[in-house]
Amino acid sequence: MAGQVWGTSSLGGYMYSDNLSKELRMAVQPMTRFRQFADIKDAAHQGMNKGDTFHWNVYNNVATQGAALTEGTDIPETSYTITQGTLTITEYGNSVPFSEKLDDLSEHSVREVINKVLKNDAAKALDAAAAAQFDAAPLRMVGTATGGAVLTTNGTATATNTSALNTYHVKNTVDTMKERNIPSYQSGDYFCVAWPSTLRSLKNSLETIHQYTSEGFGMIMNGEIGRYEGVRFIEQTNIAKGTGMGTDASGVWSGGLSDWAVFFGEDTVAEAIAVPEEMRGKIPTDYGRNRGVAWYYLGGFGIVHTAAAESRILIWDSAA
Repeated sequence: MAGQVWGTSSLGGYMYSDNLSKELRMAVQPMTRFRQFADIKDAAHQGMNKGDTFHWNVYNNVATQGAALTEGTDIPETSYTITQGTLTITEYGNSVPFSEKLDDLSEHSVREVINKVLKNDAAKALDAAAAAQFDAAPLRMVGTATGGAVLTTNGTATATNTSALNTYHVKNTVDTMKERNIPSYQSGDYFCVAWPSTLRSLKNSLETIHQYTSEGFGMIMNGEIGRYEGVRFIEQTNIAKGTGMGTDASGVWSGGLSDWAVFFGEDTVAEAIAVPEEMRGKIPTDYGRNRGVAWYYLGGFGIVHTAAAESRILIWDSAA
């Protein structure tokens, strides 16, 4: 059988040996970063037996802005348009089978170990699914110099990054987001999620400006390291550098000076949940000799605003 067995040391035999430590030690794991920002307020309404498509309405501004009135004339009339977003409910999961012999002879609980590794796997898998929707944002900012940047609005960076992310780029990005009327996420602040090394140059610069802390906030997000220019920064390692995000998702940017970062305000990605992630035990087969544990989730993620004019997400990006 595939999975965990007693006969192969690295697949199970090591779970009992002479003088085995009683302490259960796990490989280091990152916590979720992107999924914590997904809007799940509508999740309870999806439920079961409602199909695999989840919708939400986006109500746009009125077509004609109001203005001063002239006595004797009627108040003008206008209208607004409604657009609709959608996501598909999808099954996610993973499993680890194991043998009855391994379970009976192991000093460490096989089920406990598998539960832990599968919970870590579920967190990373669902975080990646949420991140993929953040990456669908149409707004892309490229640092063309230490004091220069260019914005594109079609979801693709057309210039190549030539600078590490620095205080100028953060200020420029914040100004751009404010001037596009992107609402703040919390308490007037935006958020940024990036790799620690992407933020390193910025953090070094801030050491000479002021203390880089998050004191005073009642709610600190997973991975939050500080605040600058109205942006609260989150370090993440779930999504690999040079892959999975940005226009150039095939490798590290050619300039080698930075990597992607995701800036955003409120109302970014929706999550609809039909069945929350849960651990499931396999019904034993072969008269109880073949066993297993799985995690399972039925739901989906979708970017809320796909039009550039309404986008809430801006990605620090590069064409190559």
